[in-house]
Amino acid sequence: MQKLMKVSSLLAIIMGLISLSLPACAPMHAEEKESHQEHQKIIVTTPEAKDVVITQQYVCQIHSRRHIEVRALEEGYLEEITVKEGQAVKQGDVLFRVVPVLYKAKLAAERAEAKLAEIKLLNTRNLYAKGIVSEQEVKLYEAELAKAEAKVQLAEAEFKFTEVKAPFDGIIDRLRQMQGSLVKKEEILTTLSDNHLMWVYFNVPEARYFEYKSRQGRGKEISQLKLPDSQIELVLADGTKFEEPGGDTVTVEGTFNNQTGNIPFRADFENPTGLLRHGQTGTVLIHRKLKNAVVIPQRSTFEVLDKRYVFVVGEDHVVHRRLITIDHELEDTFVLKSGLNVKDKIVFEGVREVNDGDKLEYEFRKPEEIFAGQKFHAE
Repeated sequence: MQKLMKVSSLLAIIMGLISLSLPACAPMHAEEKESHQEHQKIIVTTPEAKDVVITQQYVCQIHSRRHIEVRALEEGYLEEITVKEGQAVKQGDVLFRVVPVLYKAKLAAERAEAKLAEIKLLNTRNLYAKGIVSEQEVKLYEAELAKAEAKVQLAEAEFKFTEVKAPFDGIIDRLRQMQGSLVKKEEILTTLSDNHLMWVYFNVPEARYFEYKSRQGRGKEISQLKLPDSQIELVLADGTKFEEPGGDTVTVEGTFNNQTGNIPFRADFENPTGLLRHGQTGTVLIHRKLKNAVVIPQRSTFEVLDKRYVFVVGEDHVVHRRLITIDHELEDTFVLKSGLNVKDKIVFEGVREVNDGDKLEYEFRKPEEIFAGQKFHAE
């Protein structure tokens, strides 16, 4: 009997220890249920009509308004280089002096011929004064002198071609020839760039061109395209924005590239500090303001076979899938082209947990509150 009581006591102690070691199952089950209910919470909102700014980006190439090749006008030795690479020059400044031996000798010969014709004319006039020769002979020598002087002027003009001058204010590029070199006629000596105004070229798709063209005001030249409610900016290769704005007007070239479907646009940027140089690259940003655009959070949409949908909640709390058309995509917002209006209620939180035809219990939040905290893209 005593042994039986000892065994019972020992079993009671063991059962107590086992009960202490087991986890509290009931509280955990309640916590999981509460978490599951929280996960099932559906939040509904409506689209919002407001002004938004969309930005379209285009890779661009930066060109000087005037960029020319400076060439030798005559063959000869490069006697003098009066400029350095990267130097700013003024219109009319002498850049190079080329000495063509042939034209120098020709000028000297023509001057000698003119001097000889002048002497002959003086002698003939003296003889005419004495009545030895006729007036006709004097006029003949006058014509010879005029002819000789014309040849001198021509030779001087050809010889002046040896001075290569700047046709406009600009920046000298790399020197292609060194002093003392024998240069040929029309050989490139350097290039000259006028960087006061920069032409920035970028390619625009055909569909985007028609979009811009539809907003073109009447009475404008066909080569000039005004973009209402738009602002053009230039981002440089290091990611910084160029300080001068590009206005709201672009120049459109005449033809499309039928291989790419693009047409070149040109925006003009003043360059007062000379920061921009010919040949640079960057990105053109066209900021366009859309008034009263209908916007929804990207998070409230889902995609099926490359088409975008939302769940719309009816007055009876039943949800139905609806196709929408996206006009523009912002960081975490879609600007709609069609499919919704500001009175429609759409599922914002819990899109993955809703099926077409479900009847929902939900929490409604104003769109202003939703958009204030948007940081996520579509699921």
